[in-house]
Amino acid sequence: MTEVVLHIYDVTNSGSDKTNSTILQINKIFKDGIGLGGIFHSAIQVYGEDEWSFGFCEQGSGVFSCPSGKNPMYTYRECITLGTTNCSIFKVNQILRELSREWPGYSYDLLSKNCNHFCDEFSERLGVPKLPGWVNRFAHAGDAAMEVAGNTAIRLRQAKTEIVSASKVAYRFLAGVTNNAIAAPESPGNSTRGTPRFQAAWFKNLITTGAKPSSSTEIENKEEDVLRHHQQSDAESPPRQKSYTWHTT
Repeated sequence: MTEVVLHIYDVTNSGSDKTNSTILQINKIFKDGIGLGGIFHSAIQVYGEDEWSFGFCEQGSGVFSCPSGKNPMYTYRECITLGTTNCSIFKVNQILRELSREWPGYSYDLLSKNCNHFCDEFSERLGVPKLPGWVNRFAHAGDAAMEVAGNTAIRLRQAKTEIVSASKVAYRFLAGVTNNAIAAPESPGNSTRGTPRFQAAWFKNLITTGAKPSSSTEIENKEEDVLRHHQQSDAESPPRQKSYTWHTT
């Protein structure tokens, strides 16, 4: 059995003294002040004097080691004992070989696959508790925000596609109704067919200009005017045998 120690650094490798100072202030306020979290690098020490962590590189494994607490890229903050592992040194070396294959450097991602995620998995395989929540809380929050934003964008795209598809279907339907109604022959005795003719004109106007009657009352009034006109024409003309024809779309 041996202790598993977590080493934590402030991330001060930006190359800008002003940025590094800002990060130190953020970590001081959000971690030291209210215990929420900050911007940290972490590494795990188990058997020996080196610590193990994960970072970006274009080729090969992203898993690397350096003397414990001596990573020159960051500002050392503190160490925390996570517990003791029952793994032998041989078993630990086997775990590190597996992690080296599973964590290539190009797969590094600041929000979803960073050094703290690596230490979480390493500690889990060693059989000790994972990192305290505050160590990687900012990354988890950022990853959740990205996921929500991504899902929202997908939903918006889906909704837009559905609206466009529905509009096309509606347009084809209205266009078909208009064409059929206009092309329908007018039967001599079809004196009550004024309403479909009026609707056809209204549909055509809706499709081409987007205009429509201001209310259903206006539609009914116009329909009554058309029907009244045709009824007067029937009263003045000789009686004829009526035939009804249904025109379907």
